[in-house]
Amino acid sequence: MKQEDKMLINNNEYFEILENIKSQIKTAQYKAVLGANREQILLYWQIGKIIIANTKYGAKFVENLSRDILSEFPDIQGFSVRNLKYMRKFADTYPDFQKVQQGVALLPWRNNLTLLAKVKNEAERQS
Repeated sequence: MKQEDKMLINNNEYFEILENIKSQIKTAQYKAVLGANREQILLYWQIGKIIIANTKYGAKFVENLSRDILSEFPDIQGFSVRNLKYMRKFADTYPDFQKVQQGVALLPWRNNLTLLAKVKNEAERQS
């Protein structure tokens, strides 16, 4: 190997290229996190709708659902009885799927729970 092959590139053009690539990596990571969060929120909304649609099974439905989901997916979090009840409340509070997709799906689950708990006025919650 020649000596010049071992030299580090140390000029402004290279550093601009490097900064551009680092920026693209960070942007892609951020989009991946947002995409995963959005999918989680939409899943929780859909589960909430399913719970609402199956109230005929009574109070034990959510408990059974939680137990069975956790049995099938033991390493996954977010499907406790309490969280399933939050999913039901979330779907009940936001019945319009389009609004969920365009708005609250951009917020982390914890922020959505805070909105549900602290902001009772629907107009304020939607803004």
